Amino acid sequence: MTYSIQEILTIANGKEDFQFPVLNERKAEVLDHILKCKTPYMGGHISICDDCHNETIHYNSCRDRHCPCCGAIVKEQWIDKTKSSLIDAPYHHIVFTVPHELNQFFMCNDKIMYDLFYKCVAETLKALSKDPKHKVEAEVGFISILHTWGQNLSFHPHIHVIFLAGGLRNNTFVKYANEFLFPFPVISRLFKGKLIDHIDKAWRKNKLDYKPISDTEYSKLKSKLHKKKWTIYSKKTFDSAKYVIEYLGRYTHRVAISNSRIIKFDNEKVTFKYKDRKDKNKGKIMTLSLDEFSRRFLLHILPKGFVKIRYYGLFSNTKKAEALSIIWNETETELYVPELLDLTSAEIILKLFNKDITRCPKCNSDQLHTKLIRRKKRIQLE
Repeated sequence: MTYSIQEILTIANGKEDFQFPVLNERKAEVLDHILKCKTPYMGGHISICDDCHNETIHYNSCRDRHCPCCGAIVKEQWIDKTKSSLIDAPYHHIVFTVPHELNQFFMCNDKIMYDLFYKCVAETLKALSKDPKHKVEAEVGFISILHTWGQNLSFHPHIHVIFLAGGLRNNTFVKYANEFLFPFPVISRLFKGKLIDHIDKAWRKNKLDYKPISDTEYSKLKSKLHKKKWTIYSKKTFDSAKYVIEYLGRYTHRVAISNSRIIKFDNEKVTFKYKDRKDKNKGKIMTLSLDEFSRRFLLHILPKGFVKIRYYGLFSNTKKAEALSIIWNETETELYVPELLDLTSAEIILKLFNKDITRCPKCNSDQLHTKLIRRKKRIQLE
């Protein structure tokens, strides 16, 4: 038997004595989308076969990026488009993390803190790229992706960086060695200093949405953060753009937990699979109460309109076209032409999943007509 996140949250919402924890306006909006997705509350249409009179109901998707039921087509479209704009070269994979002592700052000031996180990662890599000591002497390019969760659904903000192992020097593309360009202790110290400094400026100028601790506690925290070792680490280098796209396709549109990881649900507790990174990624099982599972899931809802995938240097919008043109001409790269760009949703589903939704699933006739299903009224969240 399989269970879905939507089913679990719907049952939670239906319990008279259940109250979703920390349900602010943004989280209530996303939760409402997930509960309604592909149900009569979203509306849709009925496909009626004129030959065999079979009726097939198609309810609309919510299209929310946090919904485990959505995103398959959007992901494939993004992968298809990205294939046409990546340089075919090795890429380094770096992960920036922050100490757990900052979690309360991120939770109370999510957009501000996430933006500072991206900003400091970019400033660190750009500064090291320009430093003569590291002998890069070329313009670099990288992509940053934010994740906020650990495998057990805990709050663990970290940024994955896909860093091109090459750059433009005097309009010539140069490839770097397989080893990463900068020593990780150097990256860690510089990143730590920049993020603490930016947080401190936001604190002193009252730029934070909410200060979770007192001035005295903040002073002690800042001292502790300076003394603490921050973790920056590298994952396996991607040999080519093909592997980068495969990785990005899996992770860019992923939500905190997928339906496939849920192995048991009894209306009171949720049991799911996870990998323990501290124990050599061993597969383990965790059981959480319904309220704790809901609380952890809701921790990972991003601010409205927040840009999760960000491009820098050679991959930025202002430089990408010119840089790619130079590199492609120089390396005689075979260009990829997007295949899904002008296709309808029905055509994409047929091409990717070999499922023709324009034909009757019973007799395969293409003589279908549709009838609109109007939306039901909005679900009232407890």
